[in-house]
Amino acid sequence: MPEASEGNTGAAVSRRGVLAGAGAAAVTLLGTGDAEAQAAPEAFGPVTVRPGDIRYDQLLRGNNFRFVGRPDEIRVAGSTEQVVRAVQEAVRSGRRVAVRSGGHCFENFTADPAVRMLLDLSPMDAVGYDAGRRAFSVQPGATLGHVYRTLLTGWGVTIPGGSCPEVGAGGHFAGGGYGALSRRYGSVVDHLYGVEVVVVDRDGTARAVVATRDPDDPNHDLWWAHTGGGGGNFGVVTRYWLRSPGPTGTDPSRLLPPAPRRMVQHVVIWSWEHMTEQALTGLMRNFGTWHERNSAPGSPYAGLYGLLQPSHRSGGTVMLVAQIDADLPGAGDMVTGFVSAVTDGVDLTPVYDQRRTMPWLHRMTWPGSGEPGDVITRRYKIKAGYLRRSFTETQLAAVYRNLENETGGPGAGMLLVGYGGQVRAVAPGATAIAQRDVVMKAVYQAVWDEEKKDGANLAWVREFYRDVYAGTGGVPVPGEVNDGSYINYPDADLADPAWNTSGVPAQTLYYKDNYPRLQRVKARWDPRNVFRHALAVEPPQAG
Repeated sequence: MPEASEGNTGAAVSRRGVLAGAGAAAVTLLGTGDAEAQAAPEAFGPVTVRPGDIRYDQLLRGNNFRFVGRPDEIRVAGSTEQVVRAVQEAVRSGRRVAVRSGGHCFENFTADPAVRMLLDLSPMDAVGYDAGRRAFSVQPGATLGHVYRTLLTGWGVTIPGGSCPEVGAGGHFAGGGYGALSRRYGSVVDHLYGVEVVVVDRDGTARAVVATRDPDDPNHDLWWAHTGGGGGNFGVVTRYWLRSPGPTGTDPSRLLPPAPRRMVQHVVIWSWEHMTEQALTGLMRNFGTWHERNSAPGSPYAGLYGLLQPSHRSGGTVMLVAQIDADLPGAGDMVTGFVSAVTDGVDLTPVYDQRRTMPWLHRMTWPGSGEPGDVITRRYKIKAGYLRRSFTETQLAAVYRNLENETGGPGAGMLLVGYGGQVRAVAPGATAIAQRDVVMKAVYQAVWDEEKKDGANLAWVREFYRDVYAGTGGVPVPGEVNDGSYINYPDADLADPAWNTSGVPAQTLYYKDNYPRLQRVKARWDPRNVFRHALAVEPPQAG
């Protein structure tokens, strides 16, 4: 298995505070420049936990308590070699295997009753610089908070990932990855140099393969599939390598975007008590119009990230958030202009209106330390859609109608999230993310705490979504306004004809014209269809 260790000559940083290269000497991070050589620690595991073990129920649950599987075993792996062995055992015994890193999947992909081996990669959390590949190495169990902190501490760099520090890199990266810096720096996968993936050959042999973005790499198509093709489709990612496509040289501090030093954040909150349809739709229309006008690659406003979050009426608030690197020229004026544009013509007095400047890392790692479980785990259903422009008037009316009805709960609502900017500088086929000509993401959510409330909350968010997209069969069919959805916000309803009456398959909504290529990658690298779930890339039909 030469691919598993090839080129791993640099240092890797784990949450245990040790720098360790694969086969290289380790040094401690003392913060004093001290580089005392030590023996490299052995990999954690493997650990096998079965029903009846006191650890079983504690390791079983992911972030969404709606889904709890009962696999024959939970295999906790600490190295690529251990993953290869676990996958090999699952294949030989004919057991369905699913992989989990941070455990934040919105659907039951890892808790499906058919899954008999749950492969837990949380101990594989090393982050560091690989000098041999001239790229940063990130293992799938590393949480985003840990990734940000380590990249900043060691080299002053970062990636444009999400703002939830407890999410695992494993699934976040494979689905594309985006966050508050994406308008400025693109998606995470726009900086993905390579992946190490445990795949299963046609004869049932599990092995580790390294694939890179180098055009002459014979495994290049496997790299491409992991630039937005989603997790659980082609194999088990055991390592990512990150390096922006432009930089040259060997200075690590120049191979990824520089981390901001300070961040300006402006938050405005309005109460639902005096909210009218005119006011809410005005805020949403203005938010969309601003993003239509200020989301070109290279726009001076591409560094500004905005979020509009209207809760259901029972939740009580509508919140606007603006964030920007405080050291960008004119940062304060841009935030002021953005808030003014979104609130233009809206006659509402906020109950909260505050701007503050803080260290960037504080915001990206709060709340919590980046450890799994830092954020309270609940039951939820999330649905989503890309937007190429502002909602239509019919859609805006549907949003208001559902947010002020009697059936939603205090954890119900939606978000409009700013996107576009540098994301739009990449061609739709260059990565597996096909939705490049978009300016916003819309997220519809219901969050609750008790199983007995499942039915009411699921019904509310499903009806809300169907109402907004009533003109296109209940789903965001790509067109002038809508542009499908984001695979990291998986929604099994899109594959259910009861909720998707458009005639457009779920895979088209997620991948558009990139789907046939993903199917060809699937046929080559997972010919036995070992890795699958409710929204999986399917092998191409014979003939």
